[in-house]
Amino acid sequence: MKFKYSFFALVAALAISATPAVGETTIRATGLVSTHKFHTALEKQFYAELEDKTGIDLAINFNPLDVVGVDMQDTLRMVRTGAFDIVQSTIGAAARDDAFLEGIDLIGVSTSMDQLEEVVKAFMPQLEKRVAEKFNAKPLAVWPYGPQVFYCNAEIKSLNDFKGLKIRSYTSSMSTLIEALGATPVTMSFKEVYPALQRGLVDCAITSPTSGNTGNWPEVTTHFLPLGISWSVNAHFINLDKWNSFSDTEKAKLEKEFTDFQNAFWALAKQNNGWAIACNTGGNGCENYTKFGMTLVEPTPEDQAKVTAATMDKVLPGWAESCNAGYADCSKVWNATVGAVRGIELK
Repeated sequence: MKFKYSFFALVAALAISATPAVGETTIRATGLVSTHKFHTALEKQFYAELEDKTGIDLAINFNPLDVVGVDMQDTLRMVRTGAFDIVQSTIGAAARDDAFLEGIDLIGVSTSMDQLEEVVKAFMPQLEKRVAEKFNAKPLAVWPYGPQVFYCNAEIKSLNDFKGLKIRSYTSSMSTLIEALGATPVTMSFKEVYPALQRGLVDCAITSPTSGNTGNWPEVTTHFLPLGISWSVNAHFINLDKWNSFSDTEKAKLEKEFTDFQNAFWALAKQNNGWAIACNTGGNGCENYTKFGMTLVEPTPEDQAKVTAATMDKVLPGWAESCNAGYADCSKVWNATVGAVRGIELK
């Protein structure tokens, strides 16, 4: 008998229905938000072609996450409870439930995309193990939005000018860095940032060049500092019970397609952020994004040195303390994976 799988997008993704004689099984999943136009377009194309590429009978109806009103920080909880079966989340949002996950993308550790790729490869086996134990889930694709940089509606010339400012953060280690720079971190979701900048509730906010541009942050900010402090690593996860309901052959086909999906997101991060930086600042090389006229604040060696010092003195010790409290082997595992790749040891 040939099984029929139907995908219905309820929270921003798919629903897989198997209709063998024993009955019907449904899988619900989350996806990307609509403001990330290139990423969302990539996801729509991926799901539209998944049936043909896998040879599995699929019917897919896709809607972005924000359209159906689910907060990204809740998605891993939903996959754990079975409320949704395939979810997408930033690692930073997921780390609110488990600090260990943030070990893949700690502030100041990976300063280039090549370094990040090495870190992700080294950390993946431990990430898979921890997510399975903690959330009954499996990562299908892990990828970065791009360098996390600063948009400000205050006049700045360097990181020295951050003292006394209120800066949007979305991870614990990011908040630690902001505090080390003499500023006040304000934790909020992406959708809350535009009105907060507009009303002066925060002075600066952190996101990628592409996300800030497509979210129209340059409309409510004036100064742009493209100093990358982390990479907003994202992942698509599937509930393990649902994953194990597929045959080995179907799993292999789905894994291949999600790997290609992942690689396409990495390619986007490498190419599109340069365009977005040029568009944010009205410079040459602006393609495919909205052109604005923000003041470009070039990062200095002193700025990078400040980030490195804060990483070693504040971010890593603070994260290790928090992570070890919830997972006794945290520092040991991190040292053997990320630390070994980057030449850093947590004491």
